[in-house]
Amino acid sequence: MKSNIVLLTTLVQLLFTQTACNQTSKQMKYNSLTSEEKAVILNKGTERPFTGEYVDNKATGTYICRQCNAPLYRSEDKFDSRCGWPSFDDEIPGAVTRNIDADGRRTEIMCKNCGAHLGHVFLNEGFTEKNTRYCVNSISMKFIPATKKVIEKAYFASGCFWGTEYHFMKAKGVIETTVGYMGGHTLSPSYKEVCTGETGHAETTEVVYDTTKTTYDVMVKLFFETHDFTQVGGQGPDIGDQYRSVIFFTSSEQKQVSEKYINILSQKGFKVATLLEKAPKFWSAEDYHQEYYDKKHGTPYCHIYRKIF
Repeated sequence: MKSNIVLLTTLVQLLFTQTACNQTSKQMKYNSLTSEEKAVILNKGTERPFTGEYVDNKATGTYICRQCNAPLYRSEDKFDSRCGWPSFDDEIPGAVTRNIDADGRRTEIMCKNCGAHLGHVFLNEGFTEKNTRYCVNSISMKFIPATKKVIEKAYFASGCFWGTEYHFMKAKGVIETTVGYMGGHTLSPSYKEVCTGETGHAETTEVVYDTTKTTYDVMVKLFFETHDFTQVGGQGPDIGDQYRSVIFFTSSEQKQVSEKYINILSQKGFKVATLLEKAPKFWSAEDYHQEYYDKKHGTPYCHIYRKIF
């Protein structure tokens, strides 16, 4: 009897092992590679400088992993370092992992999704403000050109929405802005109701932008650079919960980008009061609030731009 139980246990373990292997095999199905691609991507080689396909590529688009098609870098983060390989000063959040080389001298970069060797990363060289250079082999990537507009929305609350909208509606790549209310517990609130502080809403600006011309990173930086993100319960002379500082994120990527800049500000010594909340329904404000300062030919009294990043 005991031997039968042992046999049955062994068979069950083998069955689960085979199932796991089959699932892993399905998950790990990658693109076929040429011998030249394998030499770099799998065996951690390096293509000769100034020979790669994308060294001088200036087109707008996204660079993806040649082995698994995971997005790695955006064209707006590419710059000419004259090193002979494509260079980027930022990655798509969470796309790349780092590993110290065996000699302890350089830091290897790999696709986080499949582990493909991309190249190396170097810091504090002064090429760009980000002080980072991802030196990537062209052969490790494929380039997907941006052939049409890709529209995304972002939601920012930073005090009186007149001033928030003023700066975003003038930003490059922004198609449209609308002011309204988010984060409360009543339906279709009016401005008068929001101002009582009893609806729970924050005055918010909806920003519609073209991702082929700008990025969410740019949007977040403008948000922080145009208000006092350290103030709690208001903005300048406007006091009340409806004037709180909030980023309402619509995706995990937007949340990661927002967290990245909050961490940067904290490292700079700022005590960030900005809240991160998943975007609920956006309620458009009354017509007379839309593009308020343009209609009045004025400028914000509590939203002054200051460069931080």
